[in-house]
Amino acid sequence: MKYKKIIIGIVVFIIAVICFYYFLYKAPIKNNPSNGTDIIAFGDSLIEGVGSTKGNDMVSLLSLKIGKPIINLGHSGDTTRDGVSRINELDNYNPKVVILLLGGNDYLKKLPIEETRKNLSYLIENIESRGAIVLLLGVRGGVIDDPFKKEFNSLSKTYNTAYVSDVLSGLIGNMKYMSDAVHPNDIGYSMITERIYPILKELIK
Repeated sequence: MKYKKIIIGIVVFIIAVICFYYFLYKAPIKNNPSNGTDIIAFGDSLIEGVGSTKGNDMVSLLSLKIGKPIINLGHSGDTTRDGVSRINELDNYNPKVVILLLGGNDYLKKLPIEETRKNLSYLIENIESRGAIVLLLGVRGGVIDDPFKKEFNSLSKTYNTAYVSDVLSGLIGNMKYMSDAVHPNDIGYSMITERIYPILKELIK
């Protein structure tokens, strides 16, 4: 009986350790702290700031809040495939943190989700190979069901990125926050900024 209790105790302990690492343990963010110098935002129209008035896009607002310049490499309409084709734009900089936001146009243009994941994996690996921190921003991949949520979570854990999930959560469909069906207005971009700022602030210390 005594040995049975010991064995049960050991099994329970092992299960507890496994659960901790699977559900609670968060590995350190890769390349943090980074020796780079430039903060860069790389992505699509949400990075470019489509729908905002001058100076009220997310990148400009984040730059004001952190008191540092952020290089805007947003390009409207880009899919992750386009991101892969122009990632070498980073060669012109010494990236410290790269805010990465792509995927929404993959959904709109019906790219296979497997390709979206493959392209994002490539982009993250490329950025991290430069010694930079990736701040991955999630987006939805569906109106009702959202297969992107699982994929973005998995990418963040696999590559140990900083991460903000679904930056448009609660904004889509509410014209108080949106300039059109997919782009925020000034209020919407301000809300997104507040979601990103606490994470970015810790990465640039």
